[in-house]
Amino acid sequence: MTTATVSTENLVVTYDEFKALDDVSIDVAPGESFGLVGESGSGKSTLLRAVAGLAPVTSGKIRVHDRVLVGNRRDKAFYRDVQMVFQDPYGSLHPRQTIDRQLLEPLAIHGVADGERRILKALDEVGLGSGFRFRYPHQLSGGQRQRIAIARALILEPAILLLDEPTSALDASVQAEVLNLLEQVRRDRKLTFIMVSHDLGVVTHMCDRLAVMQNGRVVERLSSADLVAGRIGEDYTRNLMVASKGFQRKGAAA
Repeated sequence: MTTATVSTENLVVTYDEFKALDDVSIDVAPGESFGLVGESGSGKSTLLRAVAGLAPVTSGKIRVHDRVLVGNRRDKAFYRDVQMVFQDPYGSLHPRQTIDRQLLEPLAIHGVADGERRILKALDEVGLGSGFRFRYPHQLSGGQRQRIAIARALILEPAILLLDEPTSALDASVQAEVLNLLEQVRRDRKLTFIMVSHDLGVVTHMCDRLAVMQNGRVVERLSSADLVAGRIGEDYTRNLMVASKGFQRKGAAA
């Protein structure tokens, strides 16, 4: 049996007596791309944030590489291994800092010496040249900003990426480009992905398995192949399929 890279066990997250997560358990295998789907408020982004140490865990366990994480505290070793890409690329980048400085910051925090090589490699990997280094976020398109956010996540050479609706703020044509980029990066680096999305077409294109969430609970677990074939046990999941426009599994356009 393959040991899970990331797992949660009976996880509960509470905000002012409201249970945002209620007894949630998932297991994500090394090198797997795992999807979390559900309507707004279902708890999928809260689960991602709990793993990252950004949501208050009331009870339950989170494990990363067989290490149990306690509360919200995460050390530097965790953040070298686990990085997150947020939904809004403009909101996640500092508007008054150059791209160069924002890529240097995580390297400085972690005491990584070969900054020049890593910056150039990261920019090249996301399809941007060195000419972008000294621009500011407002000088970039939405797709370029999200590529920078991905480059910043990759620059520490993590093993796990947490992706919170990474393309939902982008135009449809740019979404496909960014999804293809993420898929290529995962293959090249053998990364583990946990991806949140409300779009079942995106999830079935990107992910091997998925958990369907409703009201803070996992209501169904299935493979993308089962979802596409209609081998579904819950009416809620069927309704999500109907609500997801143009639902289909096929390669995104280049």
